[in-house]
Order: sequence, then structure tokens, then C-alpha cells
Amino acid sequence: MNEKQNLRPKRNVGLDYVHTFLSNMNMQSSIWVLYLAYCGMHLAQIGLLEGIYHATSIVCEIPSGAAADLLGRKRCMILSNICIAVSCVIMLFSKSFGCFAVSFVVQALGNNLNSGSEEALVYDSMKCLGQEEHYMGVYGRLNVLIEVAQGLATVAGGALAEFSYFWCYAACVVIAVLALLPVLWMAEPTQCGEAADTAGEGVEDAAEGTPAQRTIRETVKHHFAVSACILQKDARIGKIIGFYSVVFAAHTLLFFYSQQYFADLGYNKVQISVIMLLVGGASCLGALVSEKMYRWFGKKCLIPETVIIAGAILCYGAGKAGVAIAALMCAGFANAALYPIQSDSLNALIPSEQRATLISVDSMCFSIVMIVLFPLAGALADRWGLKTVLLLLGVILLLFLLTVFCIEKESFSSDHS
Repeated sequence: MNEKQNLRPKRNVGLDYVHTFLSNMNMQSSIWVLYLAYCGMHLAQIGLLEGIYHATSIVCEIPSGAAADLLGRKRCMILSNICIAVSCVIMLFSKSFGCFAVSFVVQALGNNLNSGSEEALVYDSMKCLGQEEHYMGVYGRLNVLIEVAQGLATVAGGALAEFSYFWCYAACVVIAVLALLPVLWMAEPTQCGEAADTAGEGVEDAAEGTPAQRTIRETVKHHFAVSACILQKDARIGKIIGFYSVVFAAHTLLFFYSQQYFADLGYNKVQISVIMLLVGGASCLGALVSEKMYRWFGKKCLIPETVIIAGAILCYGAGKAGVAIAALMCAGFANAALYPIQSDSLNALIPSEQRATLISVDSMCFSIVMIVLFPLAGALADRWGLKTVLLLLGVILLLFLLTVFCIEKESFSSDHS
């Protein structure tokens, strides 16, 4: 690879730092539950809307990943930013459940188009440079940027929403457009990786002829056949996807419903935003230390980190604001520390040509858990109260972790994959 070719994938990483920061300056993230409640939606409807979001993800996630692999990661990221901007516009002018549902569908499609595309583009850019062993460090820095951006957006969003929800969502539209600019400067990395060249061994007959001779239908069919073969051959991929989907979904539910939890305790939107900023700071610290923790302790660090999340959810049962804030900060730290570990463990097992598709399988499994968990929790919260539902969720998650750790004892105590 000559120097000019080398510069293009290297530039992608820096540009993605900018894109990640801007795209996560999402001011609606800390107030959307409150906004929907303000518009007359009760918790069961809010849970159903979140379920619609994840149902869309289930339908679109893998096709969007395949589109990224086959059509280009950059193109999908461009479409993603456009969808996010459109979603915010719809949310801004919606007053009915049906219109809100349309906004959630468009937003889910936008996030689907970005989820596998961005991660695959960054990893393969580093692979082309021969620097994939440093990916966890880059992913950790991306997570730091995410937490910093979300922290700033949380405070700004809460302040704007206290003044006017309109200006909060208008700012979201402007930021989504700005986040598109660094993507336009990115370049598609070339396929560089021995694993990708041999990953399809045994399934090459899924479509006749060489890639140049195949029709679009045969190419798509072949691509999914290879992806399915990879999942069948390596059970570790499925285990990683399933385990983290449950843990991350439980933390996501805790984070979003915390908005209503603190509102029920009498906190206003600005105060809730400050709480979320503190949580963002803890998450930022977790992202910073994740690489060192994994280097020092390997898979052993997964047990305390996941148990911390379950314990934090249980703490909400106390109904004390101070306890809940401390618990949410601990959960944010542990969750952020887990993300780079999960991403690196998964990417190390996936060949480049199927990377975006299989990362999308991971996102789809997360959506499957969320589509069951979020509406059910919302409906039960309307009946029993959030405190009781979160306490029950914490117990269920703790039992799940104990079961997994007992069955997969060696997997969670051995060194790196």
C-alpha cells in the first residue's frame, strides 16, 4: 500500500472521532421520555413506542449491515445521518401516538444504517494499516467522546427543554446535519485481511461463479450464506452476542426510565440533566480505564462489572434519590467499561467482508431483548410503579448472570479469547 493509500484509512479514524462526538450531541436523549409524557403519552405507550423502535431494528438491522458490506459503509453512514435529522423533525411536530411511532421507525432505520457501518469502517481502516491490535484503545477513546458529548447534550437538552421542547429538538436537527460533514470526507477502506479471504470456505457454492459473474440476488444470498456459516462454525460469537444483549438492554432500560423515576421524586428537567451529567462522567471514566482493566484482568473483569449493573438496578428499590444516583453512576461506569471489551472480542472473531452484517446481528439481538423488556416494564410500571419494576428487573438480571457464570465458568475466568 503506497503512502497516499495509507493516508485515506488513517484519516477515517480522526474523522470518526469528530462524527462520533457530533452524532452523540443528542439533546433529546435525556428528555424524550419526559417529552412524550408532556405530550400525553403514559408509560405503557412510551414503552410501546420504544418497542416499535426495536421492532424496526429487528427488521432492518441485518439488511442494513449487509448493505454496508455490499454497497459501502460510507454511503450507509450518510443515509443514517439524514434519517436521524428527519426523525427529529417528525418528533418536533408530532402530537399523536401514530406520528411519534413514525419518528421512532425513521430513527431506528438511521441507527441501523450506522451501527454496523461505522464500527466496521473504523476496524477495517485500522486493519488496512496493520493496527487492529490497537482497536480497543481507539474504541475506548470513541466511548469517551460519546460520554462527553452525551453529558454536554444532557445538560444543554435539559436546560433547553425547561425553556422550550421546540428549541431542544430544533437543535437536534442542526447537530444531525453537522454530523454528516465528517462522513462526507471519509473513504471506504479496501478489504485487507486474510481471514476475510478464507471465511467463506465451504460455502462458496452458495452462489455459482465468481463475484463478478453473480447477479445482485446471488451476491446477497451468498453473503448471508457465508455469514450464517461463520455463526455456525464459531459458537463463541453467538455466546458473546447473547450475553451482552441482555446486560446492555437492562442497563438501557434503567438509564431511560431513570428520567421518569427522578421526575416522580420531584426533580425538574434541569436537575435530572445534572444527574445524567454525573452519570456521563462516571461512564467516561469507565471507558477510559476499560482497556487497562481488560489487559490486567482479562475476562475476569466481566463478572464484577455485570454484577455491578444488576446491583445498581436493585438499589432503585430503596426509593432514595441519593442511593439511586450513586447506583446509576456505578452502572454507567461498569456499562461503559464493558463496551470496548465486547466490541473487541466480537470483531476479533469476524472476517472483514462479513463484519458489518455480523455486528448487525449483535444489534438485532439487543433489539429483540429490548422489544420484550421495554414495553413490558412500562406496562408493569403503570400498574405497580417504577420502583417495584426496577427491583424485579435487578433480581432477574442477577439470576441470569449467576446462571451464565456457573454454566460458562471457564469462559469467564480464562484469559483473552
